[in-house]
Order: sequence, then C-alpha cells, then structure tokens
Amino acid sequence: MTDTAARPGLTTADLPAYLPLNRERLIAPGPVEVDPRVLLELAQPQMHHRAAAGIEKLMEARAKLTQLLGDPYDAVITTSSGTGAFEGALVSLVPEGAKVVNAQAGKFSERWGEMAGRLGYDAHIVAKPWGEVLDPQEVADAARDAHTLLITHSETSTGALHDLAAISAAARAQNPDLIIIADCITSYGVAELRPAAWGVDVIVSGSQKGTATPPGLGFVLFSPEIQTRLIRNTPRGFYLDMHRELTGQKAGSTPQTPAINLIYALSLSLERLLCVPLDVLWAEKRRQADALIAAGTALGAPAWAPRTSPAVAVLTPPAGITGRQVSARLAEMGQRALPGQAPHEDTVFRVSTMGYADRYDALAIAGILEEAFASLGVSVKRGAAVQAAWAALQVN
Repeated sequence: MTDTAARPGLTTADLPAYLPLNRERLIAPGPVEVDPRVLLELAQPQMHHRAAAGIEKLMEARAKLTQLLGDPYDAVITTSSGTGAFEGALVSLVPEGAKVVNAQAGKFSERWGEMAGRLGYDAHIVAKPWGEVLDPQEVADAARDAHTLLITHSETSTGALHDLAAISAAARAQNPDLIIIADCITSYGVAELRPAAWGVDVIVSGSQKGTATPPGLGFVLFSPEIQTRLIRNTPRGFYLDMHRELTGQKAGSTPQTPAINLIYALSLSLERLLCVPLDVLWAEKRRQADALIAAGTALGAPAWAPRTSPAVAVLTPPAGITGRQVSARLAEMGQRALPGQAPHEDTVFRVSTMGYADRYDALAIAGILEEAFASLGVSVKRGAAVQAAWAALQVN
C-alpha cells in the first residue's frame, strides 16, 4: 500500500478503475523481463549435464559469453548469483593476507570491501559518497602497493557509470602487477566494455541482468594472462574454486552439477544480443537509458549521478514525493520498479530497460511515469516526458 501521508486525501481508491487491465511490467534493474521463448526453453524435459547435448550446450553458452564481451576471455559459468561468482574470482586469485583495495561509491561496490574483510584479506577502502563517481587518481594512489583492486563499473544503487578505462589505466601506471577484478554485473552486455584494451583482468556478471535470463547463474570471464595466476586448490574455497572450474569447463565439464536448464535458456537469450555488432547493442542501450533520464528530467526528476549508466535510470523525485512513494504507486499500476537502496529509499527511485526490452518500452515507461506522478499530485504536462524520451532516442 502506498504511503500517502505527504498527500492528504490521496488513497488507492483514487486510482483509475482500468488499472487491473494493465500489463504487468518488470522495469526494475534486475531481475529483468525475459523473452517468452527463453522461458519456454526452461519447460523442456529435464536434460542431463553429462550427456553430449548438455556438454555441447555448456560450451556453446561459454563461447557466446566470450563473444558478448568482445575479447578472448575464457568464461566460467557458476550456479550462483553474481556475488557468488565474484567471491569465486576473489578467493581463486588472491592469496591469504594480501592487500586488497576496494573502490566504492554505492551499495553494491561496498559489498566487495565487506567480502574481502570477511575473508580475512588486508582490505583497504577508497570511497566517494553515493551518487558521485570515483576519482581515477585517488583509486590508483590507494592501489599503489596492493595485490588486487576490486571495482564496480556500473553502480546499480546510484546509476553511476564509473570510468573503468581511466581507473584501470591510472592504477596500472603505478602498479603494473595489480590484479583488477571488475564487477560488471549490470554493465556486461549493456555498456561499452573493452577489458583487454583497458587492462581489466577479470569481468564478473550474472544472468538476471543484461543477458536477460532468470536469476541463478554467475559469470566470471578471465583474461588469458590472468589465468596463469589462478591459485591451484585454493584453501579459501571448494565450490568456488575457479581454477578447477575453468579447467573443467574448458573440457566441457563442471566439477559440480550446474543449473543446466538455465544454461540452455542463457544460450538462447544470448542469440538476441549477438544478432547485432556490440557497438550497435551498446549504443541502443545507452539511448534507452537516456530516454528514461530525459523523461524523468522533463517531470522534475533528474538523474542522481553525474555520469550515468545505460543499465539503470536512478532518478530523484520532485519535492513533495519520495522514491518509496513513486515505487509504490508504480507497483499499484502493475509496474515493478524499485526505490533507492537503504538508506536512500526516499532519495531516489530506479527504472530500467536492461533486459528483454526495447526503445518502445522506454517510451512506455515515460508515459507510465507521467501517469504515476500525476496521481501523486505532481503537476504534469501530458506528453512532455514521452516527447523528451523520443528526442533522446533520435540521437545517433
């Protein structure tokens, strides 16, 4: 139920009678909407991961993940969330007691510093306030004598896209042997990402984001050079031993039973993303996010971050309403968005076209935001957000 305290007299009963006829939409930054054809792939009779077809599908999905990255990195598919995949990369590359620097400016980048500390590493934090972007030189200075740098490319809690290329270049200039592990959970398959050129060793992501597959799979993509630094039989992990996983998966096998049904679905979903060159995919996702930001700005809800991610529009609502109110009103309309992450639930709300969505979904969201804001008592010029979104979509 929406909190209507800021708008006395406004109740759910004031909502239009037709709302139950609305198509429900998942417009949150993950999990995302999934192509019905991909969901049907999950309805097949149970397949076996050791059968020839299962082995072939694992190899096919891994090859497509590498193709989606655009660089010859080897993919490991984990049966976990992206957090599990990130932990696997960390414990498989970083020896006990090593200095680990975590660059953070939001909820999800903070997670990696907490993880490093919990795992007993010599964890150091370089931070910016939520909503700001990381300073490459500050990060580089902090990582001068570190073993590993943990960094988030697209910060889903703030909508910031950190300059991974500049940060990596600055850090490597001071510490050429530094291992860089990048959380690209919401940038992989969405934002421009060139790890080989940028000097990033490891890319981590998850199935419920840009690859538009149901939750349950994590991805770790290792550069050819970093594979020689993987720890054999790491004492800090068994299930998440990436040396063992990578060795097995290169041969079409997994040490443990994988979520083979999801791997079938993933392989099919990746076909849609790979039907155009990566530059085309990245540019279109950028336009879609810009359309959401333009729509929000037209309604008095600009982006929170100065350098925005194409994965999510994190918008600051106009005075008098909160992020929680906007999110709750959208839910009543059948549109599942998200408020900000704690402690910023009221500061912002978050919408996205990251998954199985196109430019016309961005236009629909613009119209939906007009309706939601108007119902919350905001003075709205009908069509302004949609027009602004259309303008953003026309940019080459």
